[in-house]
Amino acid sequence: MLAPLAGMSPAETESYLEIPPEPEMGEYAFPCFVLARRFKQSPKDISAALARQIKPGGLLEKTISSGPYLNFYVRRPALAAGVLSAALEKGENYGFLSDGEGQTVLIDYSAPNIAKPFSVGHLRSTVIGNALYRLYKSLGYRVVGINHLGDWGTQFGKLIVAFQRWGEQALLEKEPVQYLFQLYVRFHKEAEANPELDEEARLKFRELEKGDPEALEIWQRFRKLSLDEFQRLYNFMGISFDSYLGESFYNDMLEETIRLAREKGLAKESEGALVADLEPYGLPSCLLQKKDGAALYITRDLTAAIYRYEKYRFSKLFYVVGSEQTLHFKQMFKILELMGFPWAKNCVHVPFGLIRFKDGRMSTREGNVIFLEDVLDRSIKLAHSIIQEKNPDLEDKESAARAVGLGAVIFGDLLNDRIKDVEFDWDSVLDFSGETAPYVQYAHARICSILRRAGTDFTGNFSPGKTAFSFLPLAENLTAPEEEQLIITISRFSEQIKRAAEELKPSILAHYLVVLAREFNKFYHACPVLTAEGNSKTARLLLIQGVRTVLSNGLSLLGISAPEEM
Repeated sequence: MLAPLAGMSPAETESYLEIPPEPEMGEYAFPCFVLARRFKQSPKDISAALARQIKPGGLLEKTISSGPYLNFYVRRPALAAGVLSAALEKGENYGFLSDGEGQTVLIDYSAPNIAKPFSVGHLRSTVIGNALYRLYKSLGYRVVGINHLGDWGTQFGKLIVAFQRWGEQALLEKEPVQYLFQLYVRFHKEAEANPELDEEARLKFRELEKGDPEALEIWQRFRKLSLDEFQRLYNFMGISFDSYLGESFYNDMLEETIRLAREKGLAKESEGALVADLEPYGLPSCLLQKKDGAALYITRDLTAAIYRYEKYRFSKLFYVVGSEQTLHFKQMFKILELMGFPWAKNCVHVPFGLIRFKDGRMSTREGNVIFLEDVLDRSIKLAHSIIQEKNPDLEDKESAARAVGLGAVIFGDLLNDRIKDVEFDWDSVLDFSGETAPYVQYAHARICSILRRAGTDFTGNFSPGKTAFSFLPLAENLTAPEEEQLIITISRFSEQIKRAAEELKPSILAHYLVVLAREFNKFYHACPVLTAEGNSKTARLLLIQGVRTVLSNGLSLLGISAPEEM
């Protein structure tokens, strides 16, 4: 009803809606500043005129002009009936939309290097990418998760030389990634005293590039053992991918990319090498091919992007890669554009800051690398000790500790605006009362406990398939401020999912879940559930069932479990 009066499309109108800072200011507010130029009036006058024209009806109870803002108030019982019936009806799909139907989104994330440890430095790309994967899927998109493995390059010449000189098969089989990393570190130490090793490694990689059977067999073994180890960790974290095509996959396609760059006049020779001159576009020139014919990382990325579009015809291709690679992606996207690919504008770099540790006591291994598995193990052990202290009678402490420990690490990262550096602190991450996963998970577990004690029959007369209208008599009992605020917050779940996806910030959803958990706790202390009577009790049980559904679905979208006991 507002859109035609404002002369906007419904989507544009919706994009300007805000949530007022105080509940008494309504559920939504429209800033009339955006209409001042169009109507040549002051925002205050526009707000007053719109308030007179919009008539109450349906969910809308009233509109009030508040200075330059137009505030909207909904009919609380009708809203509650609609929200609670939808949450019960849709269950694990509540809050999900179909905006992306018929569109494909590709997300490139995690991308560890083969034969190198999966360090804590890979955490951010992995969990941010996984959350975006789940968010876009919940919006109806076809989503393809890509793990662009670093499985090619001169480091493999070094590793092959190191393994041939000092390697032991038994140690390789026992702890492949850690052992290969130790060999890699040893190679560099030995090369300091014997520089000829670097030349030997360079020649060995050239043999690998030419398909030498022995070098190829060793490289394939390293790749498989590393990938098996990574897969074990991904399974432990509940993370999966649709494609594991690494850099090596594109070897046979590189010449075509170089040919196309030459054809478009982009690749120009400079001292025997090929360079893309990007200075006219405000970017530094970029090396595409070395003078010995070796391709560069950016050449492989260009080739991969072309291959991906030809295979998937994506609507968007997101690269979840640290902010230190911003220049790389600016150069890459500009080259794709200059090569004549109109879809280059749909390639998006999703940068993030570094993760830092406040606690220097974290265990380290050779090379001062902090293994992600060490971080997860420690988090789970700390969670177990906290659960043992708070709930010693819990039967399955191990499962709860795993859910809480993993959730704490993942949520501790996702709660932060991805563009900022993260300081990781154990005390705050595992705080059951702070803005953490345990705090949100505990609210979920508390609701599950209440519902168990209430029995399973309270929803019997309100099974899926019932209309929202049938919930109205119950919803009219939910008049306490804490009840109304919970309903309003639940109703905004879809908005938060959509915002988090569109802004590429899972932190938006994480903060929303903290707010919902906090509001539930206020409700819990102000509004008794099991000791309430009649319709009031049933209405409150249905309300917390709705909260439970949103907490569970929201945590799942972030890649976190919602334990029923902890």
